[in-house]
Amino acid sequence: MERCWEEIPVERPTFPKIKERLKKVIGAYGDNIVDVLFKRMEQYAMDLELKVAEKTQQFMDEKNRSEQLLHVNFFQTAALTRGEHVDPEAFESVSIYFSDIVGFTTIAAAGSPMGVVSLLNGLYTFFDGVIEKFDVYKVETIGDAYMVSSGLPVRNGNRHAAEIASMSLQLIDGIQKFAIPERPDAELKVRIGLNSGPCVAGIVGLKMPRYCLFGDTVNVASRMESTGEAMKIQITQETKNLLENIGGYRTVERGSVPIKGKGMLTTYWLLGAT
Repeated sequence: MERCWEEIPVERPTFPKIKERLKKVIGAYGDNIVDVLFKRMEQYAMDLELKVAEKTQQFMDEKNRSEQLLHVNFFQTAALTRGEHVDPEAFESVSIYFSDIVGFTTIAAAGSPMGVVSLLNGLYTFFDGVIEKFDVYKVETIGDAYMVSSGLPVRNGNRHAAEIASMSLQLIDGIQKFAIPERPDAELKVRIGLNSGPCVAGIVGLKMPRYCLFGDTVNVASRMESTGEAMKIQITQETKNLLENIGGYRTVERGSVPIKGKGMLTTYWLLGAT
């Protein structure tokens, strides 16, 4: 047994040798016990190999996605720094997420500056923890406002609507358990808006370059958030159509909502996943 703990792997006995040694020690009476023990050990080893292979594949997928994001941002930023012109990139179909904490100004005014910083830090940590589980890209955060996209800068077919929708539902669920450090009795409520469609993206600025999104799709997504309601996810007809094609989501019509620059639009509430 002591040799099994050797630091150098090659000096440890193999499973067949361990089995043979244990049989000698226990004797014929214990053969069945030894066989059962080793079958369990072998099964455990196989399960462990499968889990390692699965985690390795997940790591490689995430590594490839990160490298693609780095390639987009780094080389465009480097080109801008050299004074070169960088063309913006058009995307035919993406999904955009906007969210805002309802009554955040009031909550911040009632707390201390350190309390506000602690609250925002906790919020960012919570949001980032959820976001990293999905194929999405955090575009920017301004105070308590969040902007997230899917389908860019790395295209993912029509999966972007499902990725953004599932992420939004998980955020709604998780925010209900979030506690405000200086006001444990108060509830934190988020308002979310989603839209899907074409947009243009590119690096803007030299000293502090930012990856920015432009287009009507972005503007309408922002309006979905601002005209929404607390703890609800308001989506456009375009996003609803994509989710219906993908399947697995429940929606209900809200009705006609006045949207600045667009007139009256029929919008929907995303209720959950089926």
